[in-house]
Amino acid sequence: MVLAGLAAVATSVVVASALAAVDASTAQPREPALTTVQALVLGLVEGVTEYLPVSSTGHLILAQRLMGIGERPAEREAADAYVICIQLGAIVAVLALYRARLAQMLRGLLGRDPGGRRLTVNLVLAFAPAAAAGLLLGGTVKRHLFGPWPVVAAWLVGGLVILAVSRWRGGRPAAEGIDLLAVTWRVALAVGAAQCMALWPGTSRSLVTIVGGLLMGLSMPAAVELSFLLGVLTLGAATGWDLLRHGSAIVASFGWSAPLLGFAVAAISAAVAVRWMVGWLERRGLAVFGWYRIALAVVVALWLLQ
Repeated sequence: MVLAGLAAVATSVVVASALAAVDASTAQPREPALTTVQALVLGLVEGVTEYLPVSSTGHLILAQRLMGIGERPAEREAADAYVICIQLGAIVAVLALYRARLAQMLRGLLGRDPGGRRLTVNLVLAFAPAAAAGLLLGGTVKRHLFGPWPVVAAWLVGGLVILAVSRWRGGRPAAEGIDLLAVTWRVALAVGAAQCMALWPGTSRSLVTIVGGLLMGLSMPAAVELSFLLGVLTLGAATGWDLLRHGSAIVASFGWSAPLLGFAVAAISAAVAVRWMVGWLERRGLAVFGWYRIALAVVVALWLLQ
């Protein structure tokens, strides 16, 4: 039933994107550049996919392509930046859901909780590699990899990786492995290095950090929580950086109301998706996401070829 629900959500997103694309293509001139329906679709796509190991960026690029967002040169900068900045909604959702853990980290910074302090230090260490790689390669990635074919390739490869890791884990209990507060700095740095691979759109930051954590011996709950908390730092930095550089372009092209609506929808849908994902992974593992990625890659590749 849950798998059917996931398929229904994915199908509804694609259908909504296609309907919005039809509306966009028949309206001349198309004003505003980002409509309310498009903002709702992008917010839903972002929220549902951000913390699932399926790549929110890849789904957003596909949704933008279907809806014709950013096709005009004057809107390209704003469209590419909004793909990054809409992650703010998903960040807010995780901050709310993991507020108890964040409070523990704050106590650690104040010297009242050794475990919270160690976790905070580990998250900063894990964040460092992706931060450096993003500063060095972020512009190159946007110029050459923000397109449907690179995303399709990443979806396919990531799906195969998930199936391989699922086979490797077999029937191992989800709770078996290292606890989050027992993670060493070496493990944190290794997971952070794996996160650099997520610069390629379609790879999925959640995928590489969860798989990296599992390969380093973490339990499934610990790998998932480490991925989510690391995402707050990584996505927050990426969002802040893009807002500073391209926030004015987003407002100039799309206004205020539609982007803010997308943020709000992303926050609500991300909160639901995170709760569902944690329960699913603890009971059934990653394999369903591998099959989903492979199927999506095949479908989108056939569509592109036509």
